[in-house]
Amino acid sequence: MPPVLDAKDRPAFAKLGIRNAIELALLVPSHYEDRNLYTMPAIGNLQLIDAEIKSFVHTGKSIKMTLYAYNLAQCIDAVIFQPKSYHRHQFGVGQRLFLFGKLELNFSQLQLVQPRIVKDAGGIAASYKSVLRADVMSALVLKYLTIERLMQEGLSEEIAQALRALHFPAQMPPKAESEAFLPSLYALKFAELYNHLQLLSGKKESYPALNSFSSEYEPWTQTLPFELTQDQLRTIKKIQKDLSGAIAAKRMVVGDVGAGKTMVILACAYMAREQGAVLMAPTTVLANQLFEEAQKFLPASMKIALVTNRSKKESLADYDFIIGTHALLFRELSDAAVVMIDEQHRFGTAQRNRLSKLMERSEKRPHFFQFSATPIPRTQAMIDSSLIDVSLITQTPFEKDIDTSLIRKSDFARLLEHIKSEIALEHQILIVYPLVEKSEAILYQSIEEARGFWESRFENVYVTHGKDKQKEQVLYDFREKGSVLLATTVVEVGISLPRLSTVVIVGAERLGLSSLHQLRGRVSRTGLKGYCYLYTNLQESKRLSAFSKTMSGFEIAKLDLRYRKSGDLLSGAEQSGVNFRYVDMADDEEIILQVQKYIKAQSVQCP
Repeated sequence: MPPVLDAKDRPAFAKLGIRNAIELALLVPSHYEDRNLYTMPAIGNLQLIDAEIKSFVHTGKSIKMTLYAYNLAQCIDAVIFQPKSYHRHQFGVGQRLFLFGKLELNFSQLQLVQPRIVKDAGGIAASYKSVLRADVMSALVLKYLTIERLMQEGLSEEIAQALRALHFPAQMPPKAESEAFLPSLYALKFAELYNHLQLLSGKKESYPALNSFSSEYEPWTQTLPFELTQDQLRTIKKIQKDLSGAIAAKRMVVGDVGAGKTMVILACAYMAREQGAVLMAPTTVLANQLFEEAQKFLPASMKIALVTNRSKKESLADYDFIIGTHALLFRELSDAAVVMIDEQHRFGTAQRNRLSKLMERSEKRPHFFQFSATPIPRTQAMIDSSLIDVSLITQTPFEKDIDTSLIRKSDFARLLEHIKSEIALEHQILIVYPLVEKSEAILYQSIEEARGFWESRFENVYVTHGKDKQKEQVLYDFREKGSVLLATTVVEVGISLPRLSTVVIVGAERLGLSSLHQLRGRVSRTGLKGYCYLYTNLQESKRLSAFSKTMSGFEIAKLDLRYRKSGDLLSGAEQSGVNFRYVDMADDEEIILQVQKYIKAQSVQCP
């Protein structure tokens, strides 16, 4: 167990927003002061003076003094502008003090500007930007940032020494942007990750499983008309192991767009067919689609139910696999051994927990699996795995052939020709607009402004948006009969459109890269040649250009991190990731591996 803080110091730690000595060590000094005594004046720089006060004049607006500087062997002036009341009592004629201030040349006379008293001469002193008084902050650093204390909190001696050197340097530390600072930066990243992962692991809860069982998936996979990818099989095997465990599993399965996470869901349902499985999807469209897939690929002997707001209130006790929307939260469910959530990020934490609680019995809980088609960086997955088991499905069953390009107003005629040629091939077009109605704040057309143009030039034009109560029916009708669909990002996740070959995203720079990737993922779902057009008024966009050059959702998630600040898992204030001072979520995968290996080695030594 790491040592606790002294009770009298806890308010100061709380004021700093930190919990331990490691987090105190991460509050590195804002700058350093060279408090060695030099015999040569460093004009224009801060300098320490061994001074005897020869004269003192307080004018109200300033304090002016004459000093004899022993280290410079000459008399110099000193001035304090806008002095505080306490300054009058700090200085007296005949006193000998160490004064630290900026040394300037004033009409050929050396002058020490805004000097302050320091206790000791010699060495490099750290200075902090802090909500605490300087003396209180310094006392905390002196007391808690010892090698012994940092090692007691779990760091290695090498990392502890590197961190302490930032607060008690033997010489002026290198600039943060210099190559010489890299070892110090490594120590900061290591300590930050170590602290974070330890805190996360402390939040990981374990409960006995409602039902543990062994089940084979191979008899089912052998009936499929295609082969699963290695990523799919690897994830299914991990779920198989989870289901046999005495502890209720809690796993997140993250699959890139089109990576086939539906087949992993069905494999899980197949393995749990005798114990029961429940799956909740965010929309009726998606629930229907998953129900159709389940009926198509799962054995006819499995009883599968679909539960939506329109479903009859029949008993669900005899079903092996229940698929539904949030309507499931208001139904009586049997003791299913497995609970699954699809597109988990579209449900609130309370909704996700409520579904699981419906199956809780005393302390026992169902195995809980969450699925998401919003890729995250591997670094994020590795960090999250301290709180929940994470599986990534990066492979896709087939290589998508989608051309992505930026277009502007001058390219519109060429875009129209492309749309006409695709419709002639009986392919479908999706055009995503930023707004439903006109707005003075956004310099792009809305759906209502644009629909007349498309309806006058093309047949079978369908329109929907988030507030459209009939949007699900519109999507079904478009899938069967449509040529052009005008929509907002309501189609980011939803119905499968096998004939969709082209998506045009108007005002593409207004959307996050993950949203753009989800929209692009609507096309080429069945191997069609696909096209994604990013319509923008910007003359140049490095972000969109970078997006257009990769199809990997996990690489795009990395790019997204470079352009936005992430959230914080520990506070739960934001949902988008982890907010670090030093760790770069896009690039520091190797350090995360090293920290995880270090923590694992610690747990082996201290069972």
